[in-house]
Amino acid sequence: MHGYLSICLLAIALLLLACRDTAATLSQPVAHSVQSNQAANLESGSGRFSEYPLPQDKSGLMRPAIDQQGRVWFSEMGQNYLTSFDPRSKAFSQIHPPHAQGGLMGVLVASDSSIWYVEQSANYIGCYDPVRKHFTTYQLPQITTTDQNNKAHTLSLPVAPNELIADHKGNIWFTEMNADALGMLNSKTGTFTHYPLTMPRTTQTLSPYSLTIDKQGLIWFTESGTGKIGSLDSQTGALHTYNLPADAQSIAMSPMEIISGPDGSLWITTFNTSNLIQFNPHTANFAIYPAPATGKGINGIYGLVAGPSNNELWATVSAANAIMRFDISSKSFTSYPIPTPNSTPLGIAIAPDHALWFTESAANQLGTLQPS
Repeated sequence: MHGYLSICLLAIALLLLACRDTAATLSQPVAHSVQSNQAANLESGSGRFSEYPLPQDKSGLMRPAIDQQGRVWFSEMGQNYLTSFDPRSKAFSQIHPPHAQGGLMGVLVASDSSIWYVEQSANYIGCYDPVRKHFTTYQLPQITTTDQNNKAHTLSLPVAPNELIADHKGNIWFTEMNADALGMLNSKTGTFTHYPLTMPRTTQTLSPYSLTIDKQGLIWFTESGTGKIGSLDSQTGALHTYNLPADAQSIAMSPMEIISGPDGSLWITTFNTSNLIQFNPHTANFAIYPAPATGKGINGIYGLVAGPSNNELWATVSAANAIMRFDISSKSFTSYPIPTPNSTPLGIAIAPDHALWFTESAANQLGTLQPS
């Protein structure tokens, strides 16, 4: 699975017309954050699962997003599709985006019902209008780096956008895994701004993966290559990074997803452990809550979303083959085992009716859970 997620990690960004770099004010990483390992209780939950097999094998389905009509959108890396599923008709609609090269990853439903997505291999941000059935693409710059196999040569490669979010102005923010940078697309003008995360600039080092926006408008991101999280103030350029602590087994964690929780904390998952991590931005302290992993699935909590109660998070825990609810107040997990064994649940999203939709990578299915 990590092969899907690490498609191209490379070097220094070149600029295209209508693209510009904005220097961030860098801070030294905070290395003295207090770690709090806490054993989490596990309860059993009840609910109704439904699972829907994809029309073909080896879909490589990734993160879901839900539109205003209740349709579930996601990318199929293995088939090069942007796909939607209508829960009413139980029908999939699969579309080949223009110029796509099998690098479709993050998907976002905007407030105007447009569908935004990233294409890592073809190196662009895409927008699909489902009413007009029209695509618009915004090409990103290539980056150049020294060929490590032949240092007399340089390589030209994509910045590899990975995950995207929208701010309150409708701008599209995304991580640039190869370029060690964040990017912002002004959706009204079609111009890019790039924010390098190191100075002097590096490549193939940080692997910025996920991002979120907190209530103050700060952009938070994970660096899966360095074991850090960070924040960017897009107004001032101020950048701060924080080292994740090792877990109870002294494992250096590789951060993956990050969300801004209803409690004001940042919540983080990792590629290599089944830990849910809480970060207090006011104290720079971390707390680690190990999700009970009772099965034989891969380590890592891939998907994470805030629930409707303002006191809960929902996550996909592959090692338990389960959807889990985390109660923020009691610090306890409730497990909802997925009917299909060894399904490898990945992305997760919550619908207006509070149903949870998730992708099952190994089982090649889309699943939904309606908790009781």
